[in-house]
Amino acid sequence: MSQSKINSSGIDIKTVYSAPGSELPGEFPYTRGVRPDMYRGRLWTMRQYAGFSTAEASNERYHYLLNQGTTGLSVAFDLPTQIGYDSSHAMSEGEVGKVGVAIDSLADMEILFQGIQLQDVTTSMTINATASTLLAMYVALAKKQGADLQKIGGTIQNDLLKEYAARGTYIYPVRPSMRIITDIFEWCSKELPKWNTISISGYHIREAGSTAVQELAFTLANGKAYAEAAIAKGLDINVFGKRLSFFFNAHNDIFEEVAKFRAARKIWATIMKDLGATQPEAMMLRFHTQTGGSTLTAQQPENNIVRVALQALSAVLGGTQSLHTNGFDEALSLPTEKAARIALRTQQIIAQESGATATVDPLAGSYYVEELTATLEKEAWLLIQRIEEMGGAVSAVEKGWIQEEISRSAYLAQKQIENKEQIVVGVNAYQTKEEDPQPTFRIDDSIRSQQIEKINAVKAQRNQHVVDQKLALLATAAQTDTNLMPLILDCVESYTTLGEIADTLRNVFGEYQG
Repeated sequence: MSQSKINSSGIDIKTVYSAPGSELPGEFPYTRGVRPDMYRGRLWTMRQYAGFSTAEASNERYHYLLNQGTTGLSVAFDLPTQIGYDSSHAMSEGEVGKVGVAIDSLADMEILFQGIQLQDVTTSMTINATASTLLAMYVALAKKQGADLQKIGGTIQNDLLKEYAARGTYIYPVRPSMRIITDIFEWCSKELPKWNTISISGYHIREAGSTAVQELAFTLANGKAYAEAAIAKGLDINVFGKRLSFFFNAHNDIFEEVAKFRAARKIWATIMKDLGATQPEAMMLRFHTQTGGSTLTAQQPENNIVRVALQALSAVLGGTQSLHTNGFDEALSLPTEKAARIALRTQQIIAQESGATATVDPLAGSYYVEELTATLEKEAWLLIQRIEEMGGAVSAVEKGWIQEEISRSAYLAQKQIENKEQIVVGVNAYQTKEEDPQPTFRIDDSIRSQQIEKINAVKAQRNQHVVDQKLALLATAAQTDTNLMPLILDCVESYTTLGEIADTLRNVFGEYQG
């Protein structure tokens, strides 16, 4: 039972405020939240997206964040890891460890989580094209720790459609990528039942310049495509539907963002019900939120603390299940330790001091918010219908239509800033002479040499004959409809590198030519 709440004036705060006959939280279509008591029963998971340099350095940051009150880990991988190149590959030069941690083999994963029992934490991994391999490494490590895989919880992003549309860290063509995604769905439903097998991401769609309506529509259209692919594979929507999660952006307009989150739950519940879901948990949209990276400014970076706080508040008022708050210095570099601490404290202040968690869906009944919710829902459905007329999200991506729509919106938004139709404080208004440069966090290029030494050490110690056999079996299976996850796990446990696995699949599937 959730405890009663009393505000500073001694007034009792009800768990829910509703008009007679109106929708309640925890009821279909979940506009007001997926649980009847929301944060009265349990706060959102406070994650801080972190990963840089080597596994050793990132491990140190994870222990720091856990000691500061983070309740879930969120791993950022470097660009070579995201697109399937070992740190030793020529394409990796200049990028190793820069935007995330470099992970080349199971040996790196073992260091990344040293001193952390995977059964005791939930981990979100922002990885897509190589999601199957990183998940296999995580599982292999959990097995080495003696963990019960039935209890391991976390999320892989695993959302390739938005990569083609907005972000670009893809490897294989669209159809083989969809096959790998549904292989993960199927395998996890048996082996890793508490794992969220995909985080369908609107975040990067918004970062690329979309509007809130486009973020809503394109994300949910992608989600529908994944659900349909899983159904076509013979999977039970009431099983895999419970493990689908979403990832949304939070921008500066508090009321539009709250309305977007509320509308998202309603639309998704309707989509899943229409696809045949009958169990409530398979129709509930559960989502992680990250504050808007594209809203951060290099000018007057301290202003970003205010932006992040407003954005985080919108996510909480909108009913998020998990939240990452950006560091105020991220327009300049990876976040410093100070910036990461302020970002986490922002969440803790909202949770403990703002009153936003005292009642469920506190903006419900606002004429403005209810009208915005209805309007965003209506406009999003119109876009979803256009996508359906093209043959669904996969076809809309292959035709380039979604990419063009995002580019058009990004151009119009930039013109508005340049014309001062949209004010960005410190950028096109209220400028000041910049004072001393903000301290930044930089990664040294020597990291690559360290990673190459680790790869060479792994290859010297492993059984190369076994590795060759495992890769050959993977290549053969990729040419059939065999589920690839057990074979990828076998490769990982033999200390095959991420790049070797990706190259094996490249040779079978080819590469996407955008």
